[in-house]
Amino acid sequence: MLSRTAALLVPAFGSLRVSADPEAVLAPGSIVAANHTSLADPAIVFAALHRLGARPVVLATAGLWRVPLLGRLLRHEGHIPVHRGTEHAADALDRAADALAAGHLVLIYGEGGLPRRSDSGELAPGPFRSGLARLAGATGAPVVPLGQAGARRLSSGGAVKQFAGLTTAPARRPALHVHLGAPLHLDDDLATATATARRAVTAAWATAARNAAA
Repeated sequence: MLSRTAALLVPAFGSLRVSADPEAVLAPGSIVAANHTSLADPAIVFAALHRLGARPVVLATAGLWRVPLLGRLLRHEGHIPVHRGTEHAADALDRAADALAAGHLVLIYGEGGLPRRSDSGELAPGPFRSGLARLAGATGAPVVPLGQAGARRLSSGGAVKQFAGLTTAPARRPALHVHLGAPLHLDDDLATATATARRAVTAAWATAARNAAA
């Protein structure tokens, strides 16, 4: 339902385009690694993946499960809460590994949070946490880099600015672009794997940003 809802709503707020490298493929049991710039970008990513016939399981901050209706949908659809800074934080990777083994796509944000910026400008992915590399190393799953651009034109800054951005978006029609890169298998070394994943997602983001600005 979340994928279908995103696919219906996102085009009403902006012009969404999706592109991919020739070698890009969303094989069952793959990890989709995306850049995270805005509260709006999960909906954009879901809409883009729905357009490609994919419905991922997403790892997201556990606080979203406390939001009325949204939390119920997240639980019902099998998405995975991440309890950061608690003894249950590692449970998310175990559940993600189970989802991959069952043939699901798993969407993970390598940065693990949003940038501390209030303007609506594009920015390259920040430092990645180790969770993505640990999940890929434990499962052997291929990692598909995904870059998205334009989400900050929908939602960025404080609450008032975010509300204003969303309410004016249908008239402004900001360009939104999602680009998929070719799958890669990460190195066993955690630091090397994390750096490789970040470079790949950054390259996908750069392509999306160029296309969104064209």
